[in-house]
Amino acid sequence: MSTIEKINSAQNPKHEHILSHAVKVPGLIFLSGQTPVDRSGKLVAGGVKEHTAQCIQNLGDVLEAAGSSWEKVVKVNVYLKNMDDFAAMNEVYEKLLPTPKPARTCIQAAKLPNDVDIEIEAIAST
Repeated sequence: MSTIEKINSAQNPKHEHILSHAVKVPGLIFLSGQTPVDRSGKLVAGGVKEHTAQCIQNLGDVLEAAGSSWEKVVKVNVYLKNMDDFAAMNEVYEKLLPTPKPARTCIQAAKLPNDVDIEIEAIAST
């Protein structure tokens, strides 16, 4: 019996042929990076604030599908197309994530999938 469980959220665009939304192993859940797309796979309107909120919502949907929640997230990686968007991203992040905040890394990435301005991934405990 495998100790690796594939997790996909019905709320997020389907990518089963490419990746799992998350992979659960004993004690941990590794969430794939989420971009600011809605259920249909279309980029949501707005700028980095709206895009950050959508990424967080998408990750929340995956956490729920995995039987977890933002309260159990221990590490977040944020990838920004432009580090000048850090303050705007951080404003939304601060409001939407529970306290205590998970450990976090934020870097500027030269190019993100579909030329989006942000991608966020996370690791949670089970």
